[in-house]
Amino acid sequence: MGTDAFDVLVLVGRPASGKSEIIDFLVNTPPDIRRRKLHVAELDVLDDFPMLWAWFEEDRILSERLKQPRLHTDADGYFKYPHLWHLLIERLSLEYHKRLRDDPLYHEHTTVLVEFSRGSGYGGYAEAFAHLADDLLHRAAAIYVHVSFEESLRKNRRRFNPDRPDSILEHGLSDEKLALLYRDDDWDAFSAGDPEFLTVQGIRVPYAVFENEDDVTTGKPDLLGERLEEVLGPLWELRQTQYMRSSNPKGLSAPGCV
Repeated sequence: MGTDAFDVLVLVGRPASGKSEIIDFLVNTPPDIRRRKLHVAELDVLDDFPMLWAWFEEDRILSERLKQPRLHTDADGYFKYPHLWHLLIERLSLEYHKRLRDDPLYHEHTTVLVEFSRGSGYGGYAEAFAHLADDLLHRAAAIYVHVSFEESLRKNRRRFNPDRPDSILEHGLSDEKLALLYRDDDWDAFSAGDPEFLTVQGIRVPYAVFENEDDVTTGKPDLLGERLEEVLGPLWELRQTQYMRSSNPKGLSAPGCV
């Protein structure tokens, strides 16, 4: 674990809740300020949306150009198999392991941010987090961006650009698909056991909730920065406390300390 920055942040929430805007803000914050105020080092983003969009494109090519069966989705863009939701999370873990393989000092300079959305169907967040690798979870803290379904729907409609459906900041879902997949999510049930820690496969992951019903992520950079500090500051302290306790499980004082 770095001395002043998170190793891993897992950023989740409904579509159009503000996750992409938070990432964009972090990317565009000067590195020294980002690290000092928000405890985020050089940022590396692992997002399942580009993987998902590649599947859509492949299926369209297979169906329309090659006249072959679609691999991942049906003609309406729904997954053919529920386990594909979990495959996306496994792929995120795989990409993380590639980073560690290629750079043994990766976390000395980098915070990796893992981003995805899940509704309550197909296991929801409880199942999705269970498919993250254990070594990733041991280093992780999680942020849930909270908005109502109605706010998610409003912002999803507003941000969608039909000319750039593959864009991180401008993609969107139909109202029907958003309602079917994301009207309900299981975050409250998933986090109900503890106000500070999620328990995933026996691993305790500190978490915080970023309230965004008032939409500070749209055109309000000062408010967004303030709220990120309010969320990430205590989360960093919680993660540090957890790390110190795990490093000194018996609570022994260091030599020379009382």
